[in-house]
Amino acid sequence: MVQVSRETSAQTERRLLGVIAHSDLQIYGDSYVFEEFPLDAFPSAVHPDALAVVRDNHVWSQLVPSSDESKELFKVFSFHFDDCDDNSGFVGWLASHLKSQLGTGVFVACGQNSQRGGIFDYWGCPLEMADEVIVEVKGLVKKGKRLSDV
Repeated sequence: MVQVSRETSAQTERRLLGVIAHSDLQIYGDSYVFEEFPLDAFPSAVHPDALAVVRDNHVWSQLVPSSDESKELFKVFSFHFDDCDDNSGFVGWLASHLKSQLGTGVFVACGQNSQRGGIFDYWGCPLEMADEVIVEVKGLVKKGKRLSDV
């Protein structure tokens, strides 16, 4: 469920640091690309290892493992959130943080798994920035855990 709350920027920062500290972070070993296929090729063209499959009015796009250096490669990591955490604003908060700290943009694909607490996010960053992004994300997790211990 989407939460609506009114809080200061400092309160939002503290809340979302708590959210990231309590999330289940997974970092995927493979690199990934977006692969497109025509609308009428669904579902037969869906790759069994696709992490996300989305469409617009013209094509399907799926996020699949790849090491093809002729394509734009991404490092992917994901968060599963506890259903009791108010994670509203998380995507904008973390994306803005990574942009301001590292200069990189990201993509996010969200889904829901009711058996694992609700919302989950797949995040992708350019492969050449992966090490820096992962260090920054892990640093935010540690900072959030320190604040939770206070």
